[in-house]
Amino acid sequence: MAKRIVILGAGESGVGAAVLAKSKGFDVFVSDLGEISPKYKLALNKYQLDFEEKQHTESLILSADEVVKSPGIPDTAPLIVKLNERNIPVISEIEFAGRFSNAKMICITGSNGKTTTTLLLYHMLKKAGLHVGLAGNVGDSLAWQVAEKDYTHYVVELSSFQLDGMFDFRANIAILLNITPDHLDRYDYKMENYINSKFRILQNMKSEDSFVFCTDDDIIKKELMNCDTLAQLLPFSVREIKEMCGWIENELLKIQYNENLFSMDKKDLSLPGIHNVYNSLASGIAGSVLQIRKEVIRQSLSDFQGVDHRLEKVVRVRGIQFINDSKATNINSTWYALESMDEPVVWIVGGVDKGNDYSVLYDLVKEKVKGIVCLGVDNAKIHAAFDGKVDFIVDAGSMKEAVTQAYEMANKEEIVLLSPACASFDLFKNYEDRGNQFKEEVRNL
Repeated sequence: MAKRIVILGAGESGVGAAVLAKSKGFDVFVSDLGEISPKYKLALNKYQLDFEEKQHTESLILSADEVVKSPGIPDTAPLIVKLNERNIPVISEIEFAGRFSNAKMICITGSNGKTTTTLLLYHMLKKAGLHVGLAGNVGDSLAWQVAEKDYTHYVVELSSFQLDGMFDFRANIAILLNITPDHLDRYDYKMENYINSKFRILQNMKSEDSFVFCTDDDIIKKELMNCDTLAQLLPFSVREIKEMCGWIENELLKIQYNENLFSMDKKDLSLPGIHNVYNSLASGIAGSVLQIRKEVIRQSLSDFQGVDHRLEKVVRVRGIQFINDSKATNINSTWYALESMDEPVVWIVGGVDKGNDYSVLYDLVKEKVKGIVCLGVDNAKIHAAFDGKVDFIVDAGSMKEAVTQAYEMANKEEIVLLSPACASFDLFKNYEDRGNQFKEEVRNL
């Protein structure tokens, strides 16, 4: 009798897991509490997969031998609690996919910068001629690709939610960029729980594997003192040089791996800002580990085009530069955005607060921000943090209103920056929807 696999959530990862499970001969059932999009419903029918939508039929789910759940479903959801009480394993799509692939896994996590680093590395590996897939939080479902492709390498962006459902999966190269408070509402508002989640990327690594990490991050540095890993440690820094694998020296980005030294001028990096120096160092080290030629690494770091909704220059209107940073869903990400601004800023901020401490932005706001537009259903916390600290602070209940108010507030040679520091779910479907609405309203000015 075939093992019964139940998939909770019929988005990209869920349908991908179902396709892989079906291809391996499992008895598969897919359940989504919401409405399944036409794209994925078509795929479920194409692969003759049993599914339900707008409900969870417990008798069909609790009979599973194993459950693959969407990363968006919290462990505290009543159905997940019941599964755990019955000792039915609940795993992530990435964990499931890893069982059926011998490809080299290059995995990236961190509170900020992981999408940029993932796409930069993918760009580099493709330029090097490797047969590589893009998966995780970006790209297509890893499980779906494992079912239908024969990639030799995968570049995988991993969120803490995905890592929580991973147990036997092994990264061959793990990259940890930084750890700052984020998603604390999913971790009982305990920072140590979130840190532990991020460090799961190291589990199961062997002596031939590589761990690339930022030693400028105090949390990572402290946690590593109590962490046992067999992986080769490859630290990078913009503050230190000694014993680093990657560093900055005399405005040169340098990477020393084994006996090979790579060097390029920092000003030749395609992406601006100190955060992208970190992303470039991490990517360059991973490329060196994979024995990619220096010239390919150099070209990749200098011609990569960046990420949609991440410090994306939209257009200039009446001399005002509008920048879409909708992907900034936490404080640290917004800190990097503000830090990279060189002209006075009108800052659009707000959404679903995930336990934000806005005080870390005070100095940057004082130095760079002339006005704030609060875009959200509940802006009380933003007002409490910034009332009296800027010349102008107003509220907006829609993107059209926010863009209009920011436009009226800004002058020529100034910047309107959408960098929300919050999740998008109060007024928008997701951060992409928020960013796309911003771009549309700006172009309508």
